[in-house]
Amino acid sequence: MSSDRLIYLPLGGAGEIGMNAYIYGYGKPGKERLILVDLGVTFPDMDGTPGVDLILPDIGWLAEHRDQLEAVFITHAHEDHVGAVAHYYNQLGAPIYARAFTANIARRKMSEFGHPERAVQTVSPWPEFTEAGPFKVGFIPISHSIPESSGLVIDSPEGRVIHTGDFKLDENPVVGEPFDRALWEEISAPGVKALICDSTNVFSPLAGRSESSVGPEIEKLVAGSKGMFVCTTFASNVARVKTLAEAGERAGRSICLMGRAMRQMIEASVETGVLKGFPKTVSPEDAKGIPRENLMLIVTGSQGERRAASAQLANGKYQGITLKEGDTFLFSSKTIPGNERGVIRIMNQFSEMGVDVVDDSSGLYHVSGHANRPDLEAMHKLVQPQILIPMHGEHRHLREHVKLAKSNRLNGFLAVNGMMIDLSGNKPNVAEYIETGRTYLDGSVKVGALDGIVRDRIRMALNGHVMVNVILDENDDPLGDPWCEIMGLAETGHSRAPLVDVLEEDLSQFLGRAGDRTLADDDKLEEGLRKIARQSTQTEIGKRPEVTVVISRMAL
Repeated sequence: MSSDRLIYLPLGGAGEIGMNAYIYGYGKPGKERLILVDLGVTFPDMDGTPGVDLILPDIGWLAEHRDQLEAVFITHAHEDHVGAVAHYYNQLGAPIYARAFTANIARRKMSEFGHPERAVQTVSPWPEFTEAGPFKVGFIPISHSIPESSGLVIDSPEGRVIHTGDFKLDENPVVGEPFDRALWEEISAPGVKALICDSTNVFSPLAGRSESSVGPEIEKLVAGSKGMFVCTTFASNVARVKTLAEAGERAGRSICLMGRAMRQMIEASVETGVLKGFPKTVSPEDAKGIPRENLMLIVTGSQGERRAASAQLANGKYQGITLKEGDTFLFSSKTIPGNERGVIRIMNQFSEMGVDVVDDSSGLYHVSGHANRPDLEAMHKLVQPQILIPMHGEHRHLREHVKLAKSNRLNGFLAVNGMMIDLSGNKPNVAEYIETGRTYLDGSVKVGALDGIVRDRIRMALNGHVMVNVILDENDDPLGDPWCEIMGLAETGHSRAPLVDVLEEDLSQFLGRAGDRTLADDDKLEEGLRKIARQSTQTEIGKRPEVTVVISRMAL
């Protein structure tokens, strides 16, 4: 009996939506040859991660085992699947495999970081395979909300695993490949040990709608609009961007794309041949000279991003264009949970301008790129795996997906980030628990989520900051009184005296009472000054601020 094993280890995306990173390995325990499927990011919010630019998966375990890593395979070009490849290339160094469109996007990211573009290799879809150590990996076309999405067939000596990636069952997706039921039956026919399956829409009870179903409704809306028509969607949803542009063209409007991500996605789609017949566009400079009723803008910022085109227009002007009363703004997108506040803020700003805002509450102008519950059941029946492991979902999604699998008499197994699963034999088992978490891209550096940097930033934002300065002479006697500087705190409190004056008086009294041992010991002195500053601020204004103490001593 072989002592080799087949393992599955999610580092991101299992217990959350976004930041996908999944390891597969085969070999002797601890010495498995590894492949990584997807390496994505998720996005910060001002409440929990203020000032952070991006959130990346913690790849510490994988970096320690980089000599065992054969390759990285990217299923599609959404940021939560490809966004971290350039950030981590130096730490991993493995070749990256993707289909043409995804490879184009990945190379652009690598180029921005000065990494060799040749590290990203373009592969053809099924029936071609890429060999990576003990694995043979094939890309299986599947429909999603971005061109050339693929599931993966991962063959190992222990059997076949199918990793669906993000998917929906759309036989008419407008741009990209339709769902091919016969192809999926073919790859499933030899028998599938494990299906690692998208769980995003497991709670949606109705069968998913085709991307092609939104076109006629969007055309009606555009045709009936009088002023300028502006719309936003996910820049990566090339099919939707094309649908919007065609609706504008049929209504006799000139089309202008605004936002770097929007232009990049269309350029990559044209360069790789996945997009043909896109309507002619005009530049923002030329758009300024076109009558409002003859102009359509397709802009970035469907999720309320502060620096995107939608937010800039809501703030007043973007690239010389201003919205006015009688214009229409369409959100042809679903608001991702957590982004509601930013989107609603923009909607209200437009409303104050007199702009008519249309969202997807009617269900007419957007369809999801993920499989709904009936579609997941259809995939289960099509593949008929020995084991089903949900991925790409919050814990509640994964748990519900396991229940759904078991109701269909499948062996469902719940695995979250850091849980290494042994897929060998007839039953999955937890082999080990790996410490996982998040890494923050903070400016130009990466910091650990547990390093305390963002925690301190939040505490300062909530409680304000006091800096206390003290000078002592060579005999450890104070030279003058301490002085304070405050930030983010009210200037006066209950006593109606300036807060700084109150703090400096209380701190001066503390120094006058302090004994020689305290004055000679920086740690004890700092602790005492900090305590007094917090207590006094709490009494005056009801806040316990973060306190920085600077002690300067005169040289002997």
